[in-house]
Amino acid sequence: MLVRLPTQSDLMRIRALLLVALSAGALPAQQTAPDNTQRYVKTNAMIPMRDGVRLNTDIYAPKDQTGPLPFIFARTPYGIDGAAGALNTAYRELADDGYIFVFQDIRGRFRSDGQFVMQRPARGTAERKNNPKAIDEATDAYDTIDWVVKNVPNNNGRVGMLGVSYTGWTTAMALTDPHPALKVASPQASPSDMWLGDDFHHNGAFRLSYGFEYAAMMEAGKDVENFNFDKYDTYEWYLALGPLSNVNAKYLHSKIPTWNDYVAHPNYDQFWQRQTLIPALTQVTVPTLNVAGWWDQEDFYGPIQIYERLEKFDKDNKNFLVVGPWNHGGWNAQSGQKLGNIDFGSPTSKFFRDSIQAPFFAFYLKDRGSLKQPEAMTFEGGANQWRRYDSWPPKTNVTARSLFFRDSGGLSFDAPVVQQGAPKFDSYVSDPAHPVPYRHRPIQATYDPRGSGWYTWLTEDQRFVRDRPDVLSWETPPLTEDVTIAGDITADLFAATTGSDADWIVKLIDVYPENVPDDAKMGGYEFMIANEVFRGRYRNSMERPQAITPNQTTEFKYSLHTQSYRFQKGHRIMVQVQSSWFPVIDRNPQTFVPNIFEAKASDYKPATIKVYRSPQAASHLVLPVVSDMRPVP
Repeated sequence: MLVRLPTQSDLMRIRALLLVALSAGALPAQQTAPDNTQRYVKTNAMIPMRDGVRLNTDIYAPKDQTGPLPFIFARTPYGIDGAAGALNTAYRELADDGYIFVFQDIRGRFRSDGQFVMQRPARGTAERKNNPKAIDEATDAYDTIDWVVKNVPNNNGRVGMLGVSYTGWTTAMALTDPHPALKVASPQASPSDMWLGDDFHHNGAFRLSYGFEYAAMMEAGKDVENFNFDKYDTYEWYLALGPLSNVNAKYLHSKIPTWNDYVAHPNYDQFWQRQTLIPALTQVTVPTLNVAGWWDQEDFYGPIQIYERLEKFDKDNKNFLVVGPWNHGGWNAQSGQKLGNIDFGSPTSKFFRDSIQAPFFAFYLKDRGSLKQPEAMTFEGGANQWRRYDSWPPKTNVTARSLFFRDSGGLSFDAPVVQQGAPKFDSYVSDPAHPVPYRHRPIQATYDPRGSGWYTWLTEDQRFVRDRPDVLSWETPPLTEDVTIAGDITADLFAATTGSDADWIVKLIDVYPENVPDDAKMGGYEFMIANEVFRGRYRNSMERPQAITPNQTTEFKYSLHTQSYRFQKGHRIMVQVQSSWFPVIDRNPQTFVPNIFEAKASDYKPATIKVYRSPQAASHLVLPVVSDMRPVP
């Protein structure tokens, strides 16, 4: 039996990864300043909600408080017992400035009453109108804010909410029905749609290792319980698992609700459409600082979608975006100058907390200073500098340019010209029995308490797969001048398969020169700038999958999301295409079946894939190339 209750030391290590700043991403900073846990005094309250459920809440107030202070409020499913540590790490700058901090276990988690529902959907219009006791995360935030403003002494009646990941999502949910005292919010790395692009699926492709391990961890009990693998290299474990039907048959036994939801809802049906918070965001009454990381391994899609949704209602310029060179929650790291092997040249995380987050909250909660925040502030990798924009994506000085796959592994902004009789495609065999690993092996469990490469895998050197016969690569010659992109990237593939279903993984890569004077170990490094997977059965409809016609050239067009990056002179631009990314993405059987969660072992078959590069079927990426690098004042 591979599921066990972890030891206390296991739990402490797991929760250290999840709890610091209630962010599921940042590691504790070294203690170099006064200990804020000694400056603040904690009280506990079981705060009643409108339906009678009580939520466990810790309140920290400065011992030396002399006048009314505003609140900083965070709601988490990860447990608040160690939340005081955040006053020395992610919330250090805010704690130094002086706030009353409120940390709360959401319902059904740890010491809070009620039933936990993963990503509890927002109340519908009818529920709001006809049932005053109907609840969602917005009502729990509303009721808590109402209580603390009325019952916690010496407060100024203003509340700010922030948090990363699930805690960012509870912050975003509060914006759907905000309490009048909620004066500022910062949803950070919040998921927005668990089927289209966040934790559990990307474009219908199931995020196997994360979806399995997270659901098991969160729903095996009210605490955090890690799944115990009998293989250190989880690539081996998931491959030996076989079809996804074996998960319940051998391990979970239908006891994990979220896994059962995966199985019951393989397509983008009403279950997933109701769970997304995007339709519930219909106003911008609360100033909102949306925060994302370019190399977020969990939730990059969500914060960009939330920002773009709120922009539709932002008549008073209260909706802002910050994207930096971070992984999931990386802006809460002590420095943020490096991520994996990539050095970004300055302490970007400290800059965010000092110069962006703290002034933003002080302006709206303490009437301090003036608001200098641009509409969008993004970190341009490659050039390693911050850029200020009056919109995102930028509307001026950017041209959409097609970067075409060419013969002999070439890549060019010039359209292909294929001579008569020459091959018009490149091909490979995709074999589900030998899937392409998504990162270097061994692939540790996502939240392995002994350490895991999960946190930095998006920055890994892609040379570890370049010579595989089932990975295609095209690259430019060394660039004769810088190529800077700012905005949305699109993949447009013309491809065929001998199977009746297929996955497409497209990666945009910066290839370093062989000689890097400042760091010899970076010679030839292949740094992934953008990427995404698309499950072919959903090319026409996310709700109604369709088999691919074997051996027929078909267009697959989808987003690689957004990016701000400079490919420097002397570097090369590379694009890679493959059809597996295991085990972060489940194996496509490559035989169309109605529900892959119910596929049989015999459904998994090799397929020959062709990617076309002819004038009539010109596979390419569309890049937002910048023509003028003047920053917006």
